[in-house]
Amino acid sequence: MTTRALLATTVAGCLLLAAGCGGSGEPGNDLLLVSTRDGDYAIFGMDADGRSQGRLTAERGDTSTAAGIEFQIEPAWSPDGTRIAFASAREGSFDIYVMNADGTGSTRLTTSKVNDRRPSWSPDGTRIVFARSVDESRLFVMNEDGTGARRVTDDAAPESEPAWSPDGEWIAYVRRQPETDVREIWLVRPDGSERRRLTRLDAVAYTPAWSPDGARVAFSANRGDDRYAIWTIGIDGTGLRRVTPAGVDAFEPAWSSDGAVLAFSRDGAIVTSDAEGNEVQVTDPENNDSSPAWNPRPDVEKEES
Repeated sequence: MTTRALLATTVAGCLLLAAGCGGSGEPGNDLLLVSTRDGDYAIFGMDADGRSQGRLTAERGDTSTAAGIEFQIEPAWSPDGTRIAFASAREGSFDIYVMNADGTGSTRLTTSKVNDRRPSWSPDGTRIVFARSVDESRLFVMNEDGTGARRVTDDAAPESEPAWSPDGEWIAYVRRQPETDVREIWLVRPDGSERRRLTRLDAVAYTPAWSPDGARVAFSANRGDDRYAIWTIGIDGTGLRRVTPAGVDAFEPAWSSDGAVLAFSRDGAIVTSDAEGNEVQVTDPENNDSSPAWNPRPDVEKEES
């Protein structure tokens, strides 16, 4: 069953978390999210319809410290669906970590004294792009084991929130125009060449996310007002479309593996929207959920502990 069909069958019985949806226990394998329902920021898994919500690790962050609260954020699936990269401040500054899809085998990949965040895998699973903050944020690419980190561009402008394209040819990212608050979506080759501006919104844009076919990029932006909406745009810079309605902020879009559904965060809940704009709220806003990430290979079973 496609993601669109699965969610459509769920709307009647599960809209706004009616009885039987949500809960805790063994985590589902379709969608990752970050939640503070246990006190610390940690990664949870769930089914596409919001069922089988569960924490992926028994280990918890020390919520008596600022670093311990930021235990696991910004999850990113490996292309084969067997590993999850994420950022954590458990050692003080943010570093990039990786763990198995079932939450076991957590390994620290970066050990810098600055902040390393927003990991995104190359489509062959051999490299990870991330944002490193020194005075300003810059893009870096490293091998999957944390070795060989190198800066992607020589741009003097702040760069953040990278996302590797499904064909491996491009990295989408956020570039802040110097001496302004304007943030636009840009594209660059993984070797740092052919850098170009994708959006021309004269607004603040965040968290680009590629469609599975690589034809469009979704992102959050406050174009036209102070509220943030989810938008998509073609990789040639044409075909700008608004996905979410006006009046309520929406952030952190993520495409399902079949491209039929966008998940995003809104008011502390994870919401999904299909191509017709039909929305389903799949988690409880009381849990303060964010950062949805669809499994690119939902058919792959989680590794045994």
